[in-house]
Amino acid sequence: MSTPGRCVIAIDAGTTGVRSRAIFAKGSSNDPTIPSYREFTQHFPEPGWIEHDAMEIWNAVKETLNDVVQRIGVGNVAAIGITNHRETVLAWNRRTGVPYGTAIVWQDRRTAARCDQLAADGLLAKVRETTGLVLDPYFSGSKVEWLLANRSIPIDDDLAIGTIDAWLLWNLTGGSVHATDPSNASRTMLFDIRNLQWSAEMCAMFGVPMSALPVVMPSSGRFGVTSDACGVPAGIPISGIAGDQQAALFGQACFATGMAKNTYGTGSFILLNVGQQCPPVAEGMLTTVAWTMGGNGTVADGSTTYALEGAIFVTGAAVQWLRDGLGVIKSAAEVGPLAASVSDNGGVYLVPAFAGLGSPWWDPYARGTIVGITRGSTKAHLARAVVEAMAYQTRDAMDAMAAAAGVEMSDLRVDGGASAMDDMLQFQADQLGVTVRRPVDQETTALGAAYLAGLAEGVWPSLDAIAAEWSVEAVFKPAPDRTLADLGHATWRRAVDRSRDWVSH
Repeated sequence: MSTPGRCVIAIDAGTTGVRSRAIFAKGSSNDPTIPSYREFTQHFPEPGWIEHDAMEIWNAVKETLNDVVQRIGVGNVAAIGITNHRETVLAWNRRTGVPYGTAIVWQDRRTAARCDQLAADGLLAKVRETTGLVLDPYFSGSKVEWLLANRSIPIDDDLAIGTIDAWLLWNLTGGSVHATDPSNASRTMLFDIRNLQWSAEMCAMFGVPMSALPVVMPSSGRFGVTSDACGVPAGIPISGIAGDQQAALFGQACFATGMAKNTYGTGSFILLNVGQQCPPVAEGMLTTVAWTMGGNGTVADGSTTYALEGAIFVTGAAVQWLRDGLGVIKSAAEVGPLAASVSDNGGVYLVPAFAGLGSPWWDPYARGTIVGITRGSTKAHLARAVVEAMAYQTRDAMDAMAAAAGVEMSDLRVDGGASAMDDMLQFQADQLGVTVRRPVDQETTALGAAYLAGLAEGVWPSLDAIAAEWSVEAVFKPAPDRTLADLGHATWRRAVDRSRDWVSH
């Protein structure tokens, strides 16, 4: 049984906007979901650089959170859960609350040369073993080093450094709590994922003062309570935090070893639950903390689950590019019907390496490539190429993941905006040769944050109660003959080869 009548508000701070959403347990007489959304600005000061205004993100959180609270009544809110785009990082002054400039976004490539230098110095193996990550500008460590070196930031007791979850938690608690959870900490390249603590060696490598980093607390458990000093209702427990992809794995009820999900968002992120033992380093894959449960506020006393991850930098962002960069479509919702208006891609393949390539290539010098254009190519073929690229990139990552894990996945649970496209999911199933399942509630990132917070506050009594709420809306079975799928994938791989190592370095 779940606690009826009370809800958890999930704050989902994505790459392009913030959504606050009230989530009630099934069986409640209340509305099952009440959302509020605000976009925020993307800043591109130089090629390959992407920044956010942290105050704009915080204001969007306040607006959406207050909107939802006013509609449901503060007395009905049992807790708040936070989920966020993970590797984006910023520094701020604890005394004034003012950020030291903009946040550097996870997609930003400005520290690629620094990562190359560290690899040339022979440090990749140590980074892989300690953090589970690769030396890539995607992660936060080299971004923090750049911030400290280029923004005249004073290294003193007032300095706070954190990912977006820590920034939001600090603001929601009126500056009284500077904390994060292991799923976010494990994406910084500063965290020892086996010992579950900040690594003095990694922090020294990047010149990061450990005193400025947040305390690492379990993903499910009370971090603090809201303060009316920050402009939101006071006294609401903040009891769950997880990075967006780990939150989606949790929201998809992938609690058992071997269960996997893919989120088709700005990028695509495939996570495979590998249990409570940290696995060996796997070529082309990331090893990450999925979540930590219990522990009475202490990570070391909690129960930690690990995941293998395939990270794809650009999927939905390519749809935004069709809309905002080229004007091919007026809204993102048009891409599916436009792509479906032609029977195939007409030989057009698009590799959306706008910010380099992630898993399994890890090539920050790759750039976006379109091949196969003829006089007969149309905007519909281009749209189809964008949609198909989502599935091809997923296959590349999942093939590498299955080889690394030594298992064949029986199915894939999917979510995110692009998962609404039936044709894409059927194409995905054909490419993978496994069944693809789309749940009724596809906003599983927010669900995961709500479940983590709700477990801590008794809204949901157990993982079994959450798993019982997961329900499938559509199932896509692969075609028995994979000949055409394999031919298309082989051509895609030729296009990938042409995109790689494009930028001089």
